[in-house]
This record gives sequence, structure tokens and C-alpha cells, in this order.
Amino acid sequence: MNALAPYKRLTIKIGSALLVDKQGRLRAGWLADLAADIAALKAEGREVVIVSSGAIALGRGLLGLAAVALTLEQSQAAASAGQIALSQAWAEALGRHSIVTGQILITPNITEERRYYLNARTTIATLLGLGAVPIINENDSVATAEIRYGDNDRLSARVATMIEADCLILLSDIDGLYTAPPAKDPSAIHLSEVPAITPTIEAMAGGAASHLSRGGMTTKVEAGKIATHAGTAMIIAKGTEAHPLKALTTGARHTLFHPARSRAQARKRWIMGTLAVAGTLQVDAGAARALLTGKSLLPIGVTKVTGDFERGDTIAVTNPDGTEIARGLAGLDSDEARLVMGKRSDAVVELLGAGNRAALVHRDNLVLVGSQEETSSERA
Repeated sequence: MNALAPYKRLTIKIGSALLVDKQGRLRAGWLADLAADIAALKAEGREVVIVSSGAIALGRGLLGLAAVALTLEQSQAAASAGQIALSQAWAEALGRHSIVTGQILITPNITEERRYYLNARTTIATLLGLGAVPIINENDSVATAEIRYGDNDRLSARVATMIEADCLILLSDIDGLYTAPPAKDPSAIHLSEVPAITPTIEAMAGGAASHLSRGGMTTKVEAGKIATHAGTAMIIAKGTEAHPLKALTTGARHTLFHPARSRAQARKRWIMGTLAVAGTLQVDAGAARALLTGKSLLPIGVTKVTGDFERGDTIAVTNPDGTEIARGLAGLDSDEARLVMGKRSDAVVELLGAGNRAALVHRDNLVLVGSQEETSSERA
């Protein structure tokens, strides 16, 4: 059974221990086999994004640092040297298949602050549209302990949801989730599918197994929560052997974490639950009623703009009484919103140009609050 058959856009996370041996040397043969797998997936019309660990592990070897815990300064130095080697390794491995790579280094603010998020998503989408394979890693050379992800499992989940990948694949040294850590409990049972991540599932995760890895099954399950809640499936599979992606297409054992049923619903939960409000739009009674019927918020219905926000920031929508009735992602920045509020769509085009969106908040980027959501559901 081909585990990858349902998916067109894949995010694949590669752990340090897969790419780099205990002496800090690149596992070039393994990478060549993986590159062949990626080329085969692309030949089938699939899009592939790689989240690659290994910069610190490679840099450690290049700089002659001992295989023990590094200080923050040593880790940053190792990442600086290792990022160059890692980028070259990926470019050479995929270049043999005439595949161009593009390197993107990410820190948490890029996926947590909406304007950076949109820019990064556009860059990745453009690379994919041009047939390239983006190679993404955390920017460990500048990130401090306070502002870093700490593991590439969570980073890969953020990237997968950012680009709306169909599936996130975590290649690891284990073939999936077990009811208990199999190295400690020989009776542990492998789980081929996880319909939903419950507290029971979370309790099954163990700790990190490799000195090169910052994560373990715990961070993989946490990555699964990020991905699946946003509508992206996740697979944990063994990556230590040759051609690990090809193996998934021919029945290799793995664990599939099922995504939320609706990507749109998951996106709206994310808007409502995880982003800070940067501003407020007050609307008239007619616009408030229109939102309840599933309409986008147009400038003509806005009576007041509060706050300083950019396109893509999360904003609140209030009714004439000042009660919050919805939240969404701004289609215009606050200065543009003040310029066009209360105006018809044709006037908006004259003021901002034909290339700008007419909606201040598009219905796909808007979620109703509390009882408003219930009222809307009843009307539907």
C-alpha cells in the first residue's frame, strides 16, 4: 500500500542522526538515496519541502567540538559553519537529479507573526511553483535559547501548516508510535493509525534517543497536534535505512496521524485561538447581519478602525454596540482600512488600485465569536 498516494504537497523532516554520523560526518550515501526518492516523488507531480536538521551536528565535526553538550555560543558557531555544509550537501544531492534547491532559515517570529508568515509562505510557494525544493532549517546561528523552537519536529509542523501541506512526514530512528517506548518495554504495541491525539496518546511518548537529537517521541506528538489541528496529516516513519520515502510507497510500517476533517475549520480555530488581536473594526448593523450569513466584511460596512495593524494581522470585528462578533485576518493595513471604510467597492478600487482586494476581511479568514457562531450555524 502506498502511504503517500493521497498527498500532493509533502513536508519532510529529516533528523540530525539520519544525516550525520557519530563522528560528525555527512551520511552521503543515505542522502543520495533520499534525493533519488524525492526526485521520484517530484516526477509523479508532487511538491516537496524539506525541513532538515544537521547544521549543528555537521558544524560540530567541522570545528572539532566534542560530542558533548555545547554552550549556546558554541552551538551558534557550529550552526554557522554547518549551515553552509548542509546547504551544499542538499544542493549537490538533488542537483544530480536536475533539481534546484533554495535555503530558508527560520526563527519563531517568522511563523508566529503573521506578516512574516505570509512573506515566508509566499517565498516557499514561489520556489515550489518554479519546480525547486525548499530546504528549511531553524536559524540556530542567531537564535537564542529564549527565541528558538528547540527542535525541528515542531518547526516542521509550523512549516507544514504554513504552506498548507497535505502531509508532514517525520523520518526518525523508529517506525512510528508505540503504546510505550519499545526500547524499554518489549511488549509495546505499534500503532498504525492515530485518529486523534488524546491525553492517552500523549502519555505513550518517550524521551530523546540520540545525542544528536533535541527531540524524541514527545516532540513528534506535539508536532502532530500542530499539524493535524490545522488539517495536515502526519506520518512518523523509520528513516535509518536506504530509500526511506520509497519504502513508504511500498508498504513500510509507519504511524499515520489523521488530520482535522476540514482545513477551513481548522484554520478558523487557529485564527480564534492562537493569534493576538492587533486592531478592531466596528461595523454597522447591516454588515453585522451579513457576517452571520457567511459574507466577507466589505469596507462599506465599517464605521470605525482602531489600532495599528498590517495585512494578515488578526483583528476583532465589533457590532454598533462595541460587542465583539468576529475575528479575522486583515486584508488591508490599518491606514488603508481608514482610507476606504464606509466606501463602496468601486471607490475602493479607485483609491487603492485594481490589484487590491475589496474585502477588509475575507470570509475564508473570518471566524464568528461565541453565540454568533451558533446563530450562524442554526441559519445554515
